[in-house]
Amino acid sequence: MGHLTRTVRRLGFFQIDSVNVLQRAHFMPLYSRCGPYDTALLARAAERPPRRVFEYWAHVATYVDIDLWPAMQHRMVERHGMWGSMREIAQAHPGLVETVLDLVRDHGPLTAREADALLHGENVTRDRSNWGWNWSATKKALEYLFFIGEITAARRNGAFERVYDLSERVIPAEVLARPALDAEEAHRHLVEHAARALGVATEPCLRDYFRTSPAPTRRAVGSLVEDGVLRPVAIEGWSRPAYLHAEARQPRRVDARALLSPFDPLVFERTRAEQLFDFRYRIEIYVPEAKREYGYYVLPFLLGERIVARVDLKADRAGGALNVVGAWAESYAPDDVAEQLAAELQVLSGWLGLSEVRPPARGDLAPALAKALGVA
Repeated sequence: MGHLTRTVRRLGFFQIDSVNVLQRAHFMPLYSRCGPYDTALLARAAERPPRRVFEYWAHVATYVDIDLWPAMQHRMVERHGMWGSMREIAQAHPGLVETVLDLVRDHGPLTAREADALLHGENVTRDRSNWGWNWSATKKALEYLFFIGEITAARRNGAFERVYDLSERVIPAEVLARPALDAEEAHRHLVEHAARALGVATEPCLRDYFRTSPAPTRRAVGSLVEDGVLRPVAIEGWSRPAYLHAEARQPRRVDARALLSPFDPLVFERTRAEQLFDFRYRIEIYVPEAKREYGYYVLPFLLGERIVARVDLKADRAGGALNVVGAWAESYAPDDVAEQLAAELQVLSGWLGLSEVRPPARGDLAPALAKALGVA
């Protein structure tokens, strides 16, 4: 739990994603930094006192460091980033929002389905016109209340649905008692947090981290430079000015070896990943299979201080195997990249409770990786 707490305090959040072809995204950043760990720790941190994280829209849907609650309250008040469907339900049906809040107060914690059943029985109307999430009016009201901080997620159920409850029954009392930061204070706090997490970054990178507003982010950067918290630096090959956190470590060498989730803070800002690592990376989950360049769920492979390969992975839980669908090396990858990747895949498969690693059939690294995995 100490490792989890230190990591979430450093990063600020773990991005939540429901895709489970390998492992859900929020479990991966801690694995990438600390190695195999008990994933029940994250559930404990999010769902049991003393809670160390809470759910909110910090970047997108995320498990956020509990200490960032005061900094997130300006977003709850200003509704910055709120989706149109949430605004519309509050404007068009304020009575429903009040009814749903009373429902959570009286019957929570509960899911949107349970709330719908209490309000409507089986007669629930959902909009089926969109290919994505088709939320009922009750779900939209719950998400509106979630966004403005009246309710939060007490936990996730087995179907990965949010289970809502009043924030006062979930967020620790001593955190709720802290004064909310106004917009300017919150932006300064969040920009510094982003700078600490990223080490070196441009202003757009700092803004993307917590999805903060442009103008107050620029003011926060200027204020932090003035106070010596950020140092303006020039990065070779970068056209935009960059900033280095005053406490950023600059080791002589980096001995990292890690597979990274597509939603890891090291690579989720794709322009930064390309500029820093000369690594062009796009997630292709929503690309038709025939048009995918690399694959459905491709993880970058960090070795030393460079991203040297990428690998398309799928967990075959029924068959007890980690399927390596494809593997590709970057042009600058070291000679031992296949051996290093094979070793990391063995560690990953063990963490996932899988007994074997099946070699790839696709990619320029496939033959060497199959050999390194001991497959003829």
